[in-house]
Amino acid sequence: GSSNACEKTSFAFLRQELPVRLSNIMKEINLLPDRVLRTPSVQLVQSWYVQSLLDIMEFHDRDPEDQATLGHRAGVTRGLPEVSPPPGATGLCSGFSQRHQLPRNPGLDWGCARTGCPQRCRCPLGRFTNALVTIRNRHNDVVPTMAQGVIEYKETYGDDPVSNQNIQYFLDRFYLSRISIRMLINQHSLGSGLPPPMPVSSPASNSEQPVSIVYVPSHLYHMLFELFKNAMRATVESHENSPRLPAIKVMVALGQEDLSIRMSDRGMGVPLRKIERLFSYMYSTAPTPQLGSGWGTPN
Repeated sequence: GSSNACEKTSFAFLRQELPVRLSNIMKEINLLPDRVLRTPSVQLVQSWYVQSLLDIMEFHDRDPEDQATLGHRAGVTRGLPEVSPPPGATGLCSGFSQRHQLPRNPGLDWGCARTGCPQRCRCPLGRFTNALVTIRNRHNDVVPTMAQGVIEYKETYGDDPVSNQNIQYFLDRFYLSRISIRMLINQHSLGSGLPPPMPVSSPASNSEQPVSIVYVPSHLYHMLFELFKNAMRATVESHENSPRLPAIKVMVALGQEDLSIRMSDRGMGVPLRKIERLFSYMYSTAPTPQLGSGWGTPN
């Protein structure tokens, strides 16, 4: 049917596109300062990307109609002497494979979770979808783990303006790449009959005229959570001797072409001299134990 044809098109696109995107960001990781690359957390993130690339490459030359085992033979261990880049990607990993010997998931059987498809069938489309879900789940903790890597670097070597600038540039691109990859994976998963990782919409409460918008719920939640957290901390610190804390006000305005969310607090604001540093990953106004990683505003 048309839905199956659409799924085949997505399969053909993603098995070519995802290796390129993963390879490109892995190459950029290798361009980080050596001191950052040597931190345990960054090496862990690096290993996740290598393993995910290997998982995708299993499907690189497979026919969606092929009922073969797709190379997942139980009991066969295939090491990682070197990572082979997909067409168009060069300079991949730069010797990373020599430092981290990762298995290619020997005997791994992703099965098939497509609607109406037997769970343990050999359907390439279903196995590919489950492989993507495995990759997505593997990368769930990339943001806090990468943040921990930067903290490990700062605690060991302190602040270096040149390195900080390089890290800032990399992280902007790294997180945008992560968002795009997860969007592609989620779109394919939804189109294959798998449930989304979270509900697309939730019913509004205490509202006579609920507003429905098209947005990624996790992104909106992350941004609002960070803003609320910053507003509440600033309010408490600025009015710690007051018998009652002032309210944090949120206004949602629906325009002709967009929707705006405005948050106002009485936290005394930010000094002008610190405005430019607010969107730096390496800067936080609170001690690390209090905020975890100091991450949030740029991300």
